Amino acid sequence: MTTPHDRRYEKHVPAVNGQDIRRSHDTWHWRDSQVHLDRVGAPDAPVRILLVHGAGGNSDAFWPYAAHFASLGAHVTVPDLPGYGMTVTDRPERIRYDDWRELLIDLLRAEEDERPLIILGASMGGLLAYDAAAATGLAARLIVTCLLDPRDPRVRARLTWHPLLARLTGPFLKLVQGPPANLRVPIRWIADIRHISNDPGLVREVVRDRRGGGGRVPLGWIRSYMESAPLIEPEDFTDTPVLLLHPGDDRWTPLEISRPFFERIGAHKSWRLLENAGHFPVEEPGFEQMMRAVKHVMESTHD
Repeated sequence: MTTPHDRRYEKHVPAVNGQDIRRSHDTWHWRDSQVHLDRVGAPDAPVRILLVHGAGGNSDAFWPYAAHFASLGAHVTVPDLPGYGMTVTDRPERIRYDDWRELLIDLLRAEEDERPLIILGASMGGLLAYDAAAATGLAARLIVTCLLDPRDPRVRARLTWHPLLARLTGPFLKLVQGPPANLRVPIRWIADIRHISNDPGLVREVVRDRRGGGGRVPLGWIRSYMESAPLIEPEDFTDTPVLLLHPGDDRWTPLEISRPFFERIGAHKSWRLLENAGHFPVEEPGFEQMMRAVKHVMESTHD
């Protein structure tokens, strides 16, 4: 099945040369949502990748990356989490962070097959990917660009567009209960979307995308995220190897706020900086470094 797609992001990401990458979509019915799933690459590819976006992302923003991963020989699935992209939810004002986490866990279990699976989480999707791997044990490898634990005050200070807002957000959100929790506000009122990329043109695209960084989220979702904790502590995450591919010039969530959580992980782990790359990593040489690292992980899962 095919569907029209928003192509605004393609011009900002290096193109895949010399290959015609297959792209289609499915709709997966989950609770009160019709979840849009982008499918990229050959369905019978030897490796599967689940690509997980964060706040302000969607499958169209991740399509250029999925196309590159497919060109390396993976079949890539990119779900639009409720509130973003083309996923339709009956009660969008009631979406909470736990819904995102539970959706990913259920999706992994529903789509399990014999092929090795890599879960790749970007931005806030890094900890979502971590939780999905921890809850299911179905991932052969976990790759993340960030590991943002909202319990850490250093993380809270960087997620919002001003450190003072981070200090005020906690006490304010404790008051958000009942009907006020369902009030939907622009995500850019809270999150530092202006630093989602180091390319001003790409930032404008994200902010104008009403299905992405230009959209709205319920205050209850923000509260549920800020009060969330990982499903297991990192010391107890011991079974799935982890690769942190952190943008080297990330002006939103720098390496030092992901390193504390990463260093506590009990599983085999490694990391590398993507040189010159911003939070939305499109710059060289970081982009090519990311592709080489993902290719190496893919090859190692079916040697």
